[in-house]
Amino acid sequence: MPSLHFHVMSGLMSIRDALSPRRPVLEEAGLAPGMTVLDYGCGPGSYTMVAAEMVGPTGRVYAADIHPMAIERIERRASKRGLDNITTIQTDRDTGLPGGSVDMALMYDVLQLLSEPRSVLEEVHRVLRPDGVLSISWHDVPKVERLFEPMREGLFELRKRGRHCLNYVPTPGQ
Repeated sequence: MPSLHFHVMSGLMSIRDALSPRRPVLEEAGLAPGMTVLDYGCGPGSYTMVAAEMVGPTGRVYAADIHPMAIERIERRASKRGLDNITTIQTDRDTGLPGGSVDMALMYDVLQLLSEPRSVLEEVHRVLRPDGVLSISWHDVPKVERLFEPMREGLFELRKRGRHCLNYVPTPGQ
């Protein structure tokens, strides 16, 4: 993503976040204090910052994105807010996290952008705990069928369809 595109996207997300705060989405997803969260495709950190506040000092948020500007922006924002429970990961797929180490993975406003969603979903499946949750949003989704990709791929089963997000659980034995 060229830097101009990233800056425009970040500006639009800032306006969106001011008009429609991210906390209700994360509350609906079931985010709670002490959780370990992977925000995959975190962008400028709209959900990352709120998630870090919600999981608190006993929780951890891993913010993963392919774009170096996203990583830099999150690191600056976290430092400015005094959030030391955020770890950034620059990646196009592999997170480097241990298997079964994540309580909740967020894929908000990103699944429809992936050229190879299967490989990313396999990585998310790998890092999620057996009782973990993959939460996907459908905000501004031009390809709404992409939101059901986790079920079609056989890696996840739909647990809950809310107003703001879809929550999936790992399919046992996959």
